[in-house]
Amino acid sequence: MKISYNWLKQFIQLNWDAEKTSELLTDLGLEVEGVEEFESVKGSLKGIVVGHVLSCEQHPNADRLKLTKVDVGAADPLQIVCGAPNVAAGQKVPVATIGTTLYTENGESWVIKKGKIRGEESFGMICAEDELGLGKGHDGIMVLEDALEPGTPCAELFDIESDTVFEIGLTPNRADAMSHYGVARDLKAGLIQNDIHLEFITPSVSSFHVDNRTLRVDVDVQNKELCPRYCGVTISGIRVEESPAWIKNRLKAIGITPKNNVVDITNYVLHELGQPLHAFDANMIASKKIVVKTAEPGTKFTTLDGVERELHQEDLMICDSEKPLCIAGVLGGMNSGVTERTTAVFLESAYFNPVSVRKTAKRHAINTDASFRFERGIDINSTRYALLRAALFIKEIAGGTISSDAEDFYPKKFEDFQVFLTFEKVNSLIGQNLSTDTIKSILSSLDIKINNVTETGIGLTIPSYRVDVQREVDVIEEILRIYGYNNIEFTQKLNASIAPTSKFEDYKIQNSIANQLAATGFHEIMTNSLSSPSYVELSEDFKEQHNINILNPLSKELSVMRQSMLFSGLEAIEHNINRKSNDLKLFEFGKTYHQYGNQREEHKHLSILITGNIHRESWSVAEQKSDFFVLKGILDSIIERLGLSDPKASAAKSALFSEGLLYKIANENIVSFGVVDQKILKHFDIKQQVLYADFYWDNVLELVKQQDINFTSFSKYPEVRRDLALLIDQNINFDAISEIAYNCEKSLLKDVNLFDVYQGDKVPDGKKSYAVSFTLQDTSKTLTDKQIDKVMRKLQSSFEKQLNAQLR
Repeated sequence: MKISYNWLKQFIQLNWDAEKTSELLTDLGLEVEGVEEFESVKGSLKGIVVGHVLSCEQHPNADRLKLTKVDVGAADPLQIVCGAPNVAAGQKVPVATIGTTLYTENGESWVIKKGKIRGEESFGMICAEDELGLGKGHDGIMVLEDALEPGTPCAELFDIESDTVFEIGLTPNRADAMSHYGVARDLKAGLIQNDIHLEFITPSVSSFHVDNRTLRVDVDVQNKELCPRYCGVTISGIRVEESPAWIKNRLKAIGITPKNNVVDITNYVLHELGQPLHAFDANMIASKKIVVKTAEPGTKFTTLDGVERELHQEDLMICDSEKPLCIAGVLGGMNSGVTERTTAVFLESAYFNPVSVRKTAKRHAINTDASFRFERGIDINSTRYALLRAALFIKEIAGGTISSDAEDFYPKKFEDFQVFLTFEKVNSLIGQNLSTDTIKSILSSLDIKINNVTETGIGLTIPSYRVDVQREVDVIEEILRIYGYNNIEFTQKLNASIAPTSKFEDYKIQNSIANQLAATGFHEIMTNSLSSPSYVELSEDFKEQHNINILNPLSKELSVMRQSMLFSGLEAIEHNINRKSNDLKLFEFGKTYHQYGNQREEHKHLSILITGNIHRESWSVAEQKSDFFVLKGILDSIIERLGLSDPKASAAKSALFSEGLLYKIANENIVSFGVVDQKILKHFDIKQQVLYADFYWDNVLELVKQQDINFTSFSKYPEVRRDLALLIDQNINFDAISEIAYNCEKSLLKDVNLFDVYQGDKVPDGKKSYAVSFTLQDTSKTLTDKQIDKVMRKLQSSFEKQLNAQLR
């Protein structure tokens, strides 16, 4: 939110520098994130002086150029080449002297230098309106009053304003500070705490009176819950034209583009007082009647931005007797706004239900200055005051007369919050004893009314504009904010409690695996649990009825809870590949969500994604693409790190993979992994292979907690390795060989490993060759050749009988 320092000074006449004010605002909780300078005319006309054209002759080498002599108050006149058709001797003109910086309409700068134009020297530039930023005229140079003295700085002739603008990072709860008036209120309280007492100037509306009653607009509020207060008044005989420079400067300083005097005044009062207003063209209101009601479902309505929208039955609308005119608290309609032809307006100032406005704004994806404030809660008691303030402004600047009474529909007055504040609670939470006088002084500076004071506390009434202060702790936070966090003393004593934890705490296991993955080149990602409902169409694994829908989604793309972590991971891969980062190793701990009838479930997962090359490009390492076996090796190391053993592998029955495996331990799914199906990758426009693993983390945690830690001492007797080259059918996998081997020899066999696979013209069709190593060891003695040969014959026989294997 942008706040103009000059605007703040209309409420508190400070002579502090802007830096000191920004520090105080930050201490008060209105954090100033940036400070920028504003100039109503870029460059403030520095280097621009009044010049007197002494002579004007035809340029000897150009038909459209003139050669002038210009007195700029220096000892000698300047020779300036000018191409303007209206330049003439005797004129007083603005002259940009050498070294002056001028700015284009887009803010680009250029410096006036000594030059030579068609053979004649030029020592400056006679300027047009647009070249100085004083207007848009470029038909000729700007001609000034004859009485002006040559050399007079042009900055003295025009109403040029310089301002300091604070960029405040406002927290959502501080709806009261979403205006210059609100920020000035806080600033006043902060100054009082610093023993600086300045008058707080509130704009007066005492001069408001009804000039005539020739243009009455009746108001009918049909939905009192969504619109508890509605005020309106008519002003007729107005002239819609450009606003005065001072209003335009105020709006430009905070980034608002001026439009016309009526619209600019509603914007001015919005940013001055925090009360959104809307001006309707009174001649466009059918039957001169305003009706506040919810929309008929399916009604088409074109808003001021030119977009036709379909209204929802819960959208609160401002209508006339025939049609909707405005989405209440959000955006006006195309055909009811103020134009240059408008001669009378109906001015609206209302309080709308914050939840209703928020839902409507999100539903139609509209975010305006008005909805921003209504959503967070405005001051219902300032509604009429802001209306009168704006009406007087319009009458003063646009002319016209107040042509009706100020309507005020307010059937049920809002009661201010009552809070009892105990001194003990204040001192306990703040950690320092504050005197009763200090507490009372701070509360009074915040306009919090003190009803009574007892030995134990104070009875308070909270002003209506502080919608976020409803509890005792909220009041204490306000006291601490104004007293100053920096003024709280530090103690020399630190209190802490240490809770007993188990070595099998979930976060410890998770951190252990995260560290392992990070150490091997993986990057952890955190993606949104909200997802697109269209993703369920990409795989048969998911069903639409299992989606958990968000009641108030930010957008259609974020309207359901995710059923799988794959798609958010692929979004991250797509994002990186589009930015030329093709070699990726990513992991994420997260949850998936499912709806089964009336039952909702959430499950923890660890997802791992690999794509591109294994290693970064290097002269010393050959390029190697990530493949299925790279992923499998990573998963095996994770399972080993977790202390789990003997996972049973089977084909993954998942449409997510073109080929994949499922690991189980104790009949529980541990991880499914494989190559992501091309149809899914195509949806994300990913043209390279992606490998994906999905750990069922809930199952993993349960198994880890059940594991007993076993250990054995190292054997002092040597291991023996023997190899077999087995010719087997193509449909036989290594797991079958490993299982048979361990069942065949339980005592001496320590390890079975596949170290070579061959398929080619040297083996029969339908066959393949596996080279398998077997490690044998006796923990009590050295193995003999006889024992080793006996085991190997036994293994060979088992393979031949059970797998129809042959030795090569």
